[in-house]
Amino acid sequence: MTRPSLSFVSLAFGAFALPVHAEVPRVVTDVPVVGALVQQVMGDLGRPDILLEAGGDPHSYSLRPSQARSLQNADLLIWVGPELTPWLARPAENLAAGSHSMTLLDLPATRRHEYADAHEHEHEHEHEHEHEHDDHGHDHVHSGTDPHAWLDPANGQAWLEAIAEALAARDPDHAAVYTDNAAKAAAEISALDAELGALLAPAKGKRFVVFHDAYGYFTAHYGLEPAIAVSLGDASTPSAGRLEAIRNEISSQGAVCAFPEANHDPRLIAAATEGTEVRQGEALDPEGSGAPADPNLYPAVLRGLGKALADCLNQG
Repeated sequence: MTRPSLSFVSLAFGAFALPVHAEVPRVVTDVPVVGALVQQVMGDLGRPDILLEAGGDPHSYSLRPSQARSLQNADLLIWVGPELTPWLARPAENLAAGSHSMTLLDLPATRRHEYADAHEHEHEHEHEHEHEHDDHGHDHVHSGTDPHAWLDPANGQAWLEAIAEALAARDPDHAAVYTDNAAKAAAEISALDAELGALLAPAKGKRFVVFHDAYGYFTAHYGLEPAIAVSLGDASTPSAGRLEAIRNEISSQGAVCAFPEANHDPRLIAAATEGTEVRQGEALDPEGSGAPADPNLYPAVLRGLGKALADCLNQG
């Protein structure tokens, strides 16, 4: 995989002078999974402040006054980008002088998945049930970049290196610590990646249903079939026409499993698969809302997702 160049990070920090004896940077992150990556790199030197609490909706959130103050006192804001947390876009542009915002989706090494490339068939469903959408106004097709980029372990590794370089640029006295911690964490991801690749190999070629379209990075990385999403938006409620289209797709594609999602109503999956023979798997948790917010959260998200898919798809 490609790596973010040191020159890229150096240029990002070249706009201001760095102190000769820098302190450990004060870091703020957007979501727990990014906070876990930052914590792996910082190790015992410090802890990032995570704005979104476990179980919160990353797409719709209001900063508390204490969190706004934390942002103003931050040396670094490390976040996925406005595609995931649009409420953070304006604060990210108004950080204190000398602070820096690093948008992970914009790093050159980040592998990006575009929704539009994966949804030509969704337009067909929309045309078939256009009146349903006009009456209810709920369904919509994603467009642009899928923000769930951490579900590709190659992105997790690239982000670790970029985070280490950003921290080292602010705190050169501990550069070796950040670099070593990032390398260790990246090696652990490599081992997990090989484990998941073997676990998911029997699942290749099998179609499955999920609550919403968040898994393109994971399925592409492991060579799995694209998931059939019940809801096209993270918070949208599928119309009756959408549910009918999903049932037809389940039948025509021979989907074998359906997976609810943490923090979302499982009845929508039940409604979409009613009358079909698909097996129901465990709830998927792409954001790690059910895991402790600690440095092990990132590998726990990948392992939990891989295990849940394999447990159902590898049957029979």
